[in-house]
Amino acid sequence: MTTTSPHHHPLWKLEYGELVWKQALHTAGCKLTVFNTYQQYPDSLIPDLAAALSAITGRSIDDFMVFFGRCFVRFFSNFGYDELIKATGRYFCDFLHSVDNIHLQMRFTYRKMKSPSMQLIEVDEQGAVLVYRSTRSGFSKYLRGQLMEIAKQLYNMDVTIKVLESQNDVPGGTAGPISIQGGLKTVIVKYRLDFDNRDYMQRRVHITAHPSQLQLSPVSSSVLLDLFPFALILNEQMRITAAGEKLIESWILNNATRSPTELMGSKVTEYFKLRRPTGITFTWENMKRLQTVNFEIQLLKGSTVQESAEASGTHVDLKPSIHEHDDPSKLMSIARRGSQGLRSILLKGEMRYIKDINSLVFLCSPLYAKRLINNLEELREVGLYLNDLNTHGLSREMVFSGFSHNSRLDLMCEREEKRAEELETSLALADSWKRQGDELLYSMIPRSIAERLREGQNPLETCQSFEEVTVLFAEIQESLTSDDSIKYAMTTVNTLNAAFSAFDELIQSPMAYKVETVGKVYMAVSGAPDVNPCHVQHTGDLALGMLQSIHDLNLPGVGVKIGFHTGPIVAGIVGLKVPRYCLFGDTVNTASRMESSSDTNKIQVSGYTANKLRKYGFKLTFRGQVSVKVH
Repeated sequence: MTTTSPHHHPLWKLEYGELVWKQALHTAGCKLTVFNTYQQYPDSLIPDLAAALSAITGRSIDDFMVFFGRCFVRFFSNFGYDELIKATGRYFCDFLHSVDNIHLQMRFTYRKMKSPSMQLIEVDEQGAVLVYRSTRSGFSKYLRGQLMEIAKQLYNMDVTIKVLESQNDVPGGTAGPISIQGGLKTVIVKYRLDFDNRDYMQRRVHITAHPSQLQLSPVSSSVLLDLFPFALILNEQMRITAAGEKLIESWILNNATRSPTELMGSKVTEYFKLRRPTGITFTWENMKRLQTVNFEIQLLKGSTVQESAEASGTHVDLKPSIHEHDDPSKLMSIARRGSQGLRSILLKGEMRYIKDINSLVFLCSPLYAKRLINNLEELREVGLYLNDLNTHGLSREMVFSGFSHNSRLDLMCEREEKRAEELETSLALADSWKRQGDELLYSMIPRSIAERLREGQNPLETCQSFEEVTVLFAEIQESLTSDDSIKYAMTTVNTLNAAFSAFDELIQSPMAYKVETVGKVYMAVSGAPDVNPCHVQHTGDLALGMLQSIHDLNLPGVGVKIGFHTGPIVAGIVGLKVPRYCLFGDTVNTASRMESSSDTNKIQVSGYTANKLRKYGFKLTFRGQVSVKVH
């Protein structure tokens, strides 16, 4: 099943509440709050959310993956997929047989979907054994939740699921013995599903023994091949014993230098490749066991056949091989159709076991790009003609109807793709504007305070007292003047911009915070809003850095007066339309007097602050008594 966000379902609010969901999104680093059903999301999203919820609630990650699977079943019912599942059959086993077929149909709606593969390998009155194959790791528990919820909601039965074998389901190793087929990168899990399956088993027995099953007289296999011109008959050694006329013609197009007689008796894997179900090998046992599953088999082209044979150690001679009994006129007429640039034909159908001849017959139709051919252009690309298609069914009708409607569908797809691109652009712009807004907000208000305001906290509640911080003031001094007031003003603006920009580079949160600039004065604080026990040391480093910055700028006639003081303050947000983070208390006033009474290119501090600075190794010179405040 396609994975989607589990938060769509009200089960979240009923069991955990909206607050827990928001905490999980924040913990998982997920910025999305709305999910689009047709948008592709990272495979890690759901496991990350499960891990986040596990950390918040204390429940295991596996429990939440099962829970997500249950939520997904309830979610897709809003789109009518529950009716699709009910229509697959009367019994739960009918659905399990049809899961792969449902995924094949859903690929038309979700074109980028990479669906897993599931097959029943055993069925009895107490349940069934299901094999799950996927390229995704960590979703086996998610599948358990889906199966349990489908059984409960749609078939009114309880299912107990346990893992018999598991391969590659845990990153970095295996979660069980590796004794089932599949590649090293394929996740394979073998489940035992325990449920009441007696009605399904009794129906199978009744169908087999029902008197309506009359014994019909034998018919020639040629009748079957006439009805299905792309059919393929395989014996127990998986060798081709018979093939439909149109399949042979297609084989000649893809292997122009070979004789069609070479196809008969050859191993099916020499010229055909199993595309679906994924993760299983092309063997007699697998084909016989999976008769309820749709198969996709690709007819290999000549070069591909040689590569496949070389990889398997089989020799394939691609030199011309024309036998005396071959009809040259027929071979030439087929060759004229050309094989250059043709797509490899993909055949879709079912494997059926014929007991009387102990053979498998593949009843199929040709596909184009993993779907039925539905217009003339697609027909040409695979080198076929209308008379090559089955006379029964709707193959020919689909080609004719597709020819008239294809252009309209293409136009609709182009419009939707354009709208999707515009939507992505709009979302990217919105995200960019949000970041710019955040940067502007954080330049006015500390980040920690801004986050509290976003959560709806009253601005008055952000006010807090600090036992001890260090407040710094720095004022730019200019000794040069000009008779031209406009020129002097522009020079002052440029000077302040250069100096304050250099000061901004020295500010590092949480060591110090820039409070504001008023005229030629720059104000900063250390120890608020983030508590910092080394605020005196950091303010001393900042002040020395400011002196060095002014020296490095080497602006003519420009200096700086700096002063700071340590003591208690009260800080908080002031204003609604243009909120500012402000500091209040005698500490602020004293620090301002330290700056105003200082000499240019000097740093003046109070006696209390000086004693603290000496503990950090700063060298200070006693200036004497200075009158800084008149009571």
